[in-house]
Amino acid sequence: MDITFKYAISRLIAITCVFATCFLPSVALAQSADPVPQSIQVDVVYLSSDLLEGRESGTRGAALASDYIADRFKDLGLSPAGIDGWFQPFPFKKSVNPHSSDGEHRMGRNVVGFLGNGARTTVVIGAHYDHLGYGGFGSREPDSNEIHNGADDNASGVAGLLEIARQLTASGARNNNYLFVAFSAEELGLIGSKFFVNSDLRTDREINYMINLDMVGRLNESRALAVSGTGTSPSWDAALDAIETDLAINKHTSGLGPSDHASFYLNDLPVLHLFTGQHEDYHKSGDDSQLINYEGIFSVASFSVDLIQELNGEGSLAFENTVDESQTRTSFKVSLGVMPDYVSSGDGVRLDAVMDGRPGAAAGLVKGDIVIKLGDVDVSDINAYMVALSKLNEGDVVTVVIKRGDETLEKIVRF
Repeated sequence: MDITFKYAISRLIAITCVFATCFLPSVALAQSADPVPQSIQVDVVYLSSDLLEGRESGTRGAALASDYIADRFKDLGLSPAGIDGWFQPFPFKKSVNPHSSDGEHRMGRNVVGFLGNGARTTVVIGAHYDHLGYGGFGSREPDSNEIHNGADDNASGVAGLLEIARQLTASGARNNNYLFVAFSAEELGLIGSKFFVNSDLRTDREINYMINLDMVGRLNESRALAVSGTGTSPSWDAALDAIETDLAINKHTSGLGPSDHASFYLNDLPVLHLFTGQHEDYHKSGDDSQLINYEGIFSVASFSVDLIQELNGEGSLAFENTVDESQTRTSFKVSLGVMPDYVSSGDGVRLDAVMDGRPGAAAGLVKGDIVIKLGDVDVSDINAYMVALSKLNEGDVVTVVIKRGDETLEKIVRF
């Protein structure tokens, strides 16, 4: 099919879907001082529509998504910067268990667009576009065969990526070039970004730093934005503190994490990961476009551009290893069966969700509880919580201390 015709059909479908969602229940959106481009909603609605069948890497749905992103890059005035036009194909094996060496041979492809300013250094802005297809391994509904549309994870990040590209084309921040990369096969183990950082597309350029947008579509009422990787360069803190924003920035130093920025960090590049928080629909079939905060995506994208502009005169950022790598790599033998609020601030770990039938629920934990001690470990933050879990084994019985409103309570957890 002719690419122009295919693109027109895709946009028509997306705009029709956006019109339809106007009549569906939606989360309350904050009002932005600047108009939010409708393209953000169009991008999310199309990428998370049933037509794309969950965008599992190596499938027809993922190909449709990558074609759409390439067309949007072209629309925004970027130049193709892949191996095959806009695309960087890569082979991988799709297995029921991604840790297995067996599996079906497939081809994925990253989508790569370039905004050149004749600069010596290049900033990479990335977001993965793949998701879980019809579920299976990685789904929190393991018995479901419904489409997992991944509106927040990570159609939201791609929409933010495209909005950053739109704003940077008109920006005065010309001391870097900008490489926009939509990664595939992130859900299968960061395969697309690992392939990219080891390829000529990365090594032939002097990369200054990398910003990763993953799950930026559920900005909450407190407007909390988690910014991870602040310890990967001494330049990050001052630049972040200089930005005037109504976002509540929660900094985390580690350059590691379960998203594509980790591939760059492990190649000694400064990174940041932007994230508006976990929710009950994470890796479930209910992660749909009517629940997205579109003004929130616009705010995160605009914040990213402000940060890039703040760093425009900084030159090449120095890289630093972060000190909490061992905690990020911690493995667990048990699970409390809760979803921590990664964007909350203050002492302790607030619980965003408590899963039925799991140890936390059996102990009487509820959404909104703040864990301040688990076993013999004081839980000051998410890293301390992970350390506490890593010390426990199946069959252990421990006390968890929580704050619930004005009360401090003790609950007995049996793993």
